[in-house]
Amino acid sequence: MPRPPTPPACTDRFLFLDEMTRMPAPDLHTLPPRQRGFSLLELSVVLVVIAVIIGAVSVGGDIQRNANYQRVASQHVQAWAVVFDTYASANNLVLGDSATAPTGKVNGADNTPLCGANLRSAVQAAGIRLPPGRAEGSEDLAVYLDASGTPQEVQVCFSSVDWHEPGATSGTYVVRKRNVMTLSRLSPALARLLDAYFDNHPDASFGRFREQSRAAQTTPTSSTWSQNESAIDEAQSASLSAYLLMNR
Repeated sequence: MPRPPTPPACTDRFLFLDEMTRMPAPDLHTLPPRQRGFSLLELSVVLVVIAVIIGAVSVGGDIQRNANYQRVASQHVQAWAVVFDTYASANNLVLGDSATAPTGKVNGADNTPLCGANLRSAVQAAGIRLPPGRAEGSEDLAVYLDASGTPQEVQVCFSSVDWHEPGATSGTYVVRKRNVMTLSRLSPALARLLDAYFDNHPDASFGRFREQSRAAQTTPTSSTWSQNESAIDEAQSASLSAYLLMNR
């Protein structure tokens, strides 16, 4: 912007004023921008956008984790239940039982789990295809992520265990030996999902799917699972064990 001329002497004051009135107005576009902060409205919009992004990430993680849990339920646990039933139908005895002196119990005895390599060998010897599992040679294992994103591993075994059932009198219960699938190293969230998957409602003491410590209570009461994610970090508490009742 051109600088105004130096004011002349008093005698030329009128000429100076006349010259000043003829000077062009300053160009506002050439002036330096006025510095200012964010308004409350702008800050509010930014915070809302950040909240939406965080919420979308959290929901996306929940959807992915639930999909993984559903995969474990259908492609691992349910698949092994089908293997057990297929073996029983094809051989007219349960896994590990004696063909010459059948007892109707897994491994031919009570509380004698059939796990790992022995389980896989018994199924393969019968010509039954193993579920995919974690990898070849680890078909009894399945990997999943818990609520904290930590990888966990659930294992399938079979056994004959104590199992409470309604007695002859209403409201009473008796304990009998039943063949079950044992699932170990379950996270609390996965245990609840499997319970709802097989029983249509989560209850740790009743139905086909029960927490191991409550499967044989002589005076059972409806109860929730003994651990949950809000009480303790799931990465440290993923140690629940459960039973799934077999059909034979």
